[in-house]
Amino acid sequence: MNTLYRQLPSIDKILNSAQGELLTARFGRSAVVNQLRSLLQLARRQIAQQQQLPRYFSDFSILYKKLAHDLQQQRQVAIKKVHNLTGTVLHTNLGRALWGQAAQQAALVAMQENVALEFDLSQSKRSHRDQYISELLAPLCGAEAVCIVNNNAAAVLLLLATFAAGKEVIISRGELIEIGGAFRIPDIMQQAGCKLVEVGTTNRTRLTDYADNITENTALLMKVHSSNYQICGFTESVGEADLAQLARQHHLPLISDLGSGALIDLSAYGLPTEPTPQKMLADGVDLVSFSGDKLLGGPQAGIIVGKKEYIERLQQHPLKRALRCDKVILAGLEATLRDYLFSEKLTDSNPTLRLLTQDPEHLQTLAEPLLRKLQEKLGADYALRIETSSAQIGSGSQPMYRIPSLAVTLQPHSAKNADLMQLIRSLKQLSQPIIGRIEQQKLWLDLRSVANPQQLLTTLDEL
Repeated sequence: MNTLYRQLPSIDKILNSAQGELLTARFGRSAVVNQLRSLLQLARRQIAQQQQLPRYFSDFSILYKKLAHDLQQQRQVAIKKVHNLTGTVLHTNLGRALWGQAAQQAALVAMQENVALEFDLSQSKRSHRDQYISELLAPLCGAEAVCIVNNNAAAVLLLLATFAAGKEVIISRGELIEIGGAFRIPDIMQQAGCKLVEVGTTNRTRLTDYADNITENTALLMKVHSSNYQICGFTESVGEADLAQLARQHHLPLISDLGSGALIDLSAYGLPTEPTPQKMLADGVDLVSFSGDKLLGGPQAGIIVGKKEYIERLQQHPLKRALRCDKVILAGLEATLRDYLFSEKLTDSNPTLRLLTQDPEHLQTLAEPLLRKLQEKLGADYALRIETSSAQIGSGSQPMYRIPSLAVTLQPHSAKNADLMQLIRSLKQLSQPIIGRIEQQKLWLDLRSVANPQQLLTTLDEL
């Protein structure tokens, strides 16, 4: 063992070699030293446990290659791009909405340059970072002003903390939803320091249920759109217009959490109707919040629209600074919203709407070359075919609705689940991992959700 330990090189010997100098020039001395120390520690452990010297310390040419590989791997970002073939277009685990070209370019400019984030160029004085989006979005949805925070949960938290801290908030029992990651409306209320007053029953809530529970300690009335579930059958709920009238009678604000928040009538694209902030505001709701990275098709953000007097109070709350968005998100969001000014071109400029509205004929043109490529690479081991599939919007949007789609399915000839698991592991080890879904003992590669079909085919060349 002592002989093996003596064969381990010194760090200086490696650094002072020609190959070592190339590594330090490429990665920096400290990074090379740290990696060398890690390798030497592993080598000493192997000598102690196995009485054997690692191969890379027996052949220095291997050592230099390993050092270069390991150091290059350290530069790789762990959040790597993947091919989404799950059939879920807005997949929370895969980053939700893709940004349009204009949003990407605006974000890149914000990263590379100084931008007039809180500077009024016409007046040469400080302005508010939400100003550009407020001026753009307010007329789009009929609001007086806008407040932007980093996601919709933050928007709800800010709303409750601003208007209801230490007071009561009345909400229907059937709207006490849980969103992704086990975040629940009652928990957000607790964090905001307000008291929940739940009225009605899970399936039926009437206007009198709200009216009978209004007291001198009531701060506001709240509506929550159940975008991620549905209650069917013997149900009753109170519409925004009726609830807004009750709120006005008692001089209380009415707020609405729309969750997914479509900014357009989705039925025009053959999708189920989703309530819009325009409709909520027209019905008399004072403040409406919704997400930026779901049906809107932009960056993650919480968007609050409504009456100027209330928006100003939100902007002045200390939490707003903690929850505000940075210049990159705001630039991407503004560019996304500007695409909505050209509504007839939205399915071209907005990737979310483009993916959701693809027709079956187009999906067929995507499925056929994918099938051929997979047959070339895997046809000997798997039964492959194009099958009809059911995709979904995702991120809690219209959970009961299924979008007709097409998928290439792969089923092992041996019908062994282990073979399918091995295939899935192989696909995840590609330079751009391919993520599908398992149903009926098959791997389904759904074309509805894939962002770059041509790049997908190129990636499969690695198999």
